[in-house]
Amino acid sequence: MAGEVRVEEGPFGPEVRPDRAAVEQTVLYLHGDPRLAGTVQDALPTARELARATGFAVLCARYRPRFPQALDDVYAAWEHCRTRGGAVAVTGKRLGGALAAGLLLRLRDEGAPPPACAVLVSPLLDFTLEAPSLLLNAAADRTVDAESLPLRAAAYAGPESRSNPLLSPLHGNLHGLPPIQLHAAGTEVLLDDALSFATRAAHSGVAVDLRVYEDASAQGMRHVGAAADFLRAWCPNGLITHAG
Repeated sequence: MAGEVRVEEGPFGPEVRPDRAAVEQTVLYLHGDPRLAGTVQDALPTARELARATGFAVLCARYRPRFPQALDDVYAAWEHCRTRGGAVAVTGKRLGGALAAGLLLRLRDEGAPPPACAVLVSPLLDFTLEAPSLLLNAAADRTVDAESLPLRAAAYAGPESRSNPLLSPLHGNLHGLPPIQLHAAGTEVLLDDALSFATRAAHSGVAVDLRVYEDASAQGMRHVGAAADFLRAWCPNGLITHAG
């Protein structure tokens, strides 16, 4: 599905909308860059591709650069998306992936309706930073400065316990989450976060679609199409209700 899209500024961030009369589905997109920083503008190229490929509206949410304020901002954006009444999915990249997964856990713990599904791209899911791939892939991953990652992670996490599941979803109980698709490159430092989360989620009865690419270049070319297919499969027209 291809077509024109337009960008509209909203109260929670820019929104990319297909140029069509009505859009029933929304994707809450949570940006993230290798520096655990960035802006919503960084998300717009991918958001445009997703909107074209799915026909969904894609809201690029703003969030503050500290935990737990960032998760509070994402939660507010999620509530805004839900008021539309149609199916809503959440996607996140790197730090945005941590926030997307943290949102899933928070909603489940509150007994609130979950997103229809979630897509996590090269997610940072463990702020203890103990994954072997952080060292093993440091030389091969040119997208992330592994040496500066601990300082940036500390600045984001602040005094919070690094094993708090809302900060580090890999340490959480993953039962009852909606279907999740994960993308990672075999050469990236965050590879083990995606692999471990996929394994634990699958063992917890979650529908998991794990995509591992040869390198960052291959991932960049192919993950949007796979994500669009996944979103369309799990976000039919109309309001989503999810049991479990």
